[in-house]
Amino acid sequence: MGRTSKAVTSAVLILALAAVTVPAGMNLVPALLPTFVVAAPLPAAQLAPTSLSTVTGIAPLSTKAPLPDAAKLGAALDEALKLDAVGQFSAYVTDASTGKVLYSHDGGSARTPASNLKLLTATAALTSLGAGTRLETSVVAGDTPNALVLKAGGDAMLSDGASDPSAVMGHAGLATLAKKTAAALAAGGVKGPVTLSIDDHLFTGPALNPEWDTGDVNAGEIAPIYPMALYAGRTAASTTAGGAGPRPQDAALAVAVEFDAALKDAGVETKGSITHTAAPSPAGAAAKSPTGKASPGATSSDTAFSGAVLASVSSATVAQQVQYLLVESDNYLAEVMGRLVAVKQGMDATNEGSVAAVRDVLSGLGLPLEGAVTVDNCGLAGNDLISARQLVEVVSYLLAHTGTDAGLALEGLPIAGLTGTLGDRFVDPGTVAAAGLVRAKTGTLNRVSTLSGYVINAQGRLLAFSVMGNKLAGGPASAIPVIDAAAAALAKS
Repeated sequence: MGRTSKAVTSAVLILALAAVTVPAGMNLVPALLPTFVVAAPLPAAQLAPTSLSTVTGIAPLSTKAPLPDAAKLGAALDEALKLDAVGQFSAYVTDASTGKVLYSHDGGSARTPASNLKLLTATAALTSLGAGTRLETSVVAGDTPNALVLKAGGDAMLSDGASDPSAVMGHAGLATLAKKTAAALAAGGVKGPVTLSIDDHLFTGPALNPEWDTGDVNAGEIAPIYPMALYAGRTAASTTAGGAGPRPQDAALAVAVEFDAALKDAGVETKGSITHTAAPSPAGAAAKSPTGKASPGATSSDTAFSGAVLASVSSATVAQQVQYLLVESDNYLAEVMGRLVAVKQGMDATNEGSVAAVRDVLSGLGLPLEGAVTVDNCGLAGNDLISARQLVEVVSYLLAHTGTDAGLALEGLPIAGLTGTLGDRFVDPGTVAAAGLVRAKTGTLNRVSTLSGYVINAQGRLLAFSVMGNKLAGGPASAIPVIDAAAAALAKS
């Protein structure tokens, strides 16, 4: 499909589908438009709109819609999943409402998931932290009136400008925090220069996961994980698109440096170098909440710093941040969320503790992941292993719980041909018919390409699926046409 044709298709579909959230219940799908021409025996969810309009509601799928013919579907998927180059594929497909297995090709075999692992992290974060939770970055009074402590509360999406209530990235801004701090100092009669220190002890242990390849770290696919950061651990807003790019090695210090400058802009003179507060006791670390505040019952000696809060700014909700990390496949945010889950679960907010905490939450949801190996929470590690069946089980859980906090993860799944990491896929003649119908999480490593999510098929059935390509001698690009063809076959079934 040419660029012009793609642009026209996207312009129409984006208005009809961008606002689509997820099925409001197991038998619900988004209605597209109030008016369109029914010219083919397809369910409403698959009909293209004939005019630009807004989404007005939801319409139920037919409970009488037939299941795909398993034999025909299997033949179509077998054909789609052929790869001329060296590589291996596994796949698993179920009918979401009944759980019936429609297709499995090595579906129970553990494979490297790449960023499909973020589905686990997103589910655990929303379940444990709560969709509406906001993460607080605060300025705390030090041991003298002129000593300030910048306290990290888990927000890795800070900006160096003013807070933007309409944004996810930059919902909380350092310029706003500085102005609030200046007002508090003035109200307290504090004059003269102030000193600034950092309390970034919400997370513990090594900031880098040893399971990450040094080349990926050097390329900026990930960076040391801290409990506050600018622009998801990047150096500027302009570098947030995509995965790799320049990153500070101490994200918390980078925040403090920008905050120091913001204080000066707000009329507050600073002096001396930026320092770190003393680390809290292990008991104190466990007592803190994901917002960085002491949990109920914690004593002043349990906290990293016991001074009064002078000013604070709050992040976008956890749901908004999780949806962002899914649609953009943000490694840094996924790791931050994993550590926040560990804090919430009362576990060590380390690399190992965060992985264990995510699995602990999933196990509590009936998703114990037997046989799966997870060594990080973003999927960047090559030693992560999970089966297509287990990924489908996670997707199926989300589809079955759309009315819960966890179900909000589905709103972050990229839409085929339209948004996020699927924005440039499903645009050629062989797969464009599935554009707008497939919502799925992508995954890419040097020899890995994966896709897990759901699709509404031609009969009006909601199908959950996972396709995993591993050991790809031709690299991930060699597998994308194969995986997209398989997803398109599901849409046609």
